[in-house]
Amino acid sequence: MNNYRMIIQYDGTKYAGWQIQGDQKTIQKEIVKAIKIVLKEDVNLIGSGRTDAGVHALGQVANFRTDKEIDLFKFRFSLNSVLPDDISVISINEVEENFHSRFDAKRRTYIYLISQFKSPFYKNYSYFYPQEIDLAKLQILSRLFIGKKNYSSFCKKSSEVKNRYCEVSNVSWFKYADLIYFKISADRFLHGMVRAIVGTLLNSLKLENPEEYINQVFISEKREAAGEAVPAKGLFLYKVEY
Repeated sequence: MNNYRMIIQYDGTKYAGWQIQGDQKTIQKEIVKAIKIVLKEDVNLIGSGRTDAGVHALGQVANFRTDKEIDLFKFRFSLNSVLPDDISVISINEVEENFHSRFDAKRRTYIYLISQFKSPFYKNYSYFYPQEIDLAKLQILSRLFIGKKNYSSFCKKSSEVKNRYCEVSNVSWFKYADLIYFKISADRFLHGMVRAIVGTLLNSLKLENPEEYINQVFISEKREAAGEAVPAKGLFLYKVEY
């Protein structure tokens, strides 16, 4: 079997997330449908992670196997010509047969965008948050998330995973042009985890003892202890490392 890896970008605004979910419109479903049109066969498309409804991607990774030998340039061109305008295959290459986009990933990085003034150009891709943001303070508080920790308080209650430990290797805040960026890297992420972390950190700025608040959120292991999740539209899967 030939195994092909793709890097994909998409605007998740109109989709119910990455994963195929019955009759709902999803990214994975659209790509599988497009591959069938081009290759004339059904494939099992494996993504590196399941982005939620409304979440975007700059560097989603996915792979599929087929008996066919693919002309990579021609295939990518053909695939992009039948995919919707809000989904694009950036690159494709052949990899070892045992490569698995999800299980072989070592680190995933997400970014979250915040705008502080109303803009028609940012409204679909950032969280409009006009309140004052102390980036230096957020940078210090974000250190509390570094390391291997139980993230039960930062994932949706509906999450069915038994292991809720994630190892966060990097967290940073910075401003570039008109936008504030939150960037986080970890070995894995739970359902709704990044949005809950951002909401909790923003909420901590309003409190007298923000460090104690965040530590208590971790200790509680209850989602209701953390801050409200920020909107999905500001979240991007930035890159996946192997």
